[in-house]
Amino acid sequence: MSARQQGAVARGTAPGGPDRRRRALLGVGALAVVVVGYFVLAATVPRWWAHRIGDAVDGSLATGLLMGLAFGIFCTLLPLLVAWTGLRRRGSPKATAGWLALAVLLALPNLWTLSVVVGNGSAAHAGQRTMDVEAPWFRGGTLIGAIASVLLFAALVIRARRPTGRRTH
Repeated sequence: MSARQQGAVARGTAPGGPDRRRRALLGVGALAVVVVGYFVLAATVPRWWAHRIGDAVDGSLATGLLMGLAFGIFCTLLPLLVAWTGLRRRGSPKATAGWLALAVLLALPNLWTLSVVVGNGSAAHAGQRTMDVEAPWFRGGTLIGAIASVLLFAALVIRARRPTGRRTH
């Protein structure tokens, strides 16, 4: 008998008994919280983000472009580098998950901008109208910065995979 089964017998529960039901209920509850959270965030984040960016850009084309480039570059390149570092390290699964969570956290501004651009809810449409007026060129600048960052990251990865030593014949 395994140690887990012995523990279950000592608690007076059979394997596959109440402990499994409790885990299943917790899983269903967590899934419900995630689904409800998604709908709440989808209804609020695009509008909120568009107003924050609109306040910062204040209708200036140059500011919108420069801020978009900055967000596109840094909020794409840094998460890619952090995720790559976390996946290349030989750490525990928890450490890898921590690195990936940090990468997602660093990418949030781009994800919020993406929720405005590709969202189809009323909050996304309101965010699009807000950015059209208050943050012109921000979305385009973000896209250009993100594409440039992906290309730079790909170049860095290719360079890192090349052999460093010179061959002598």
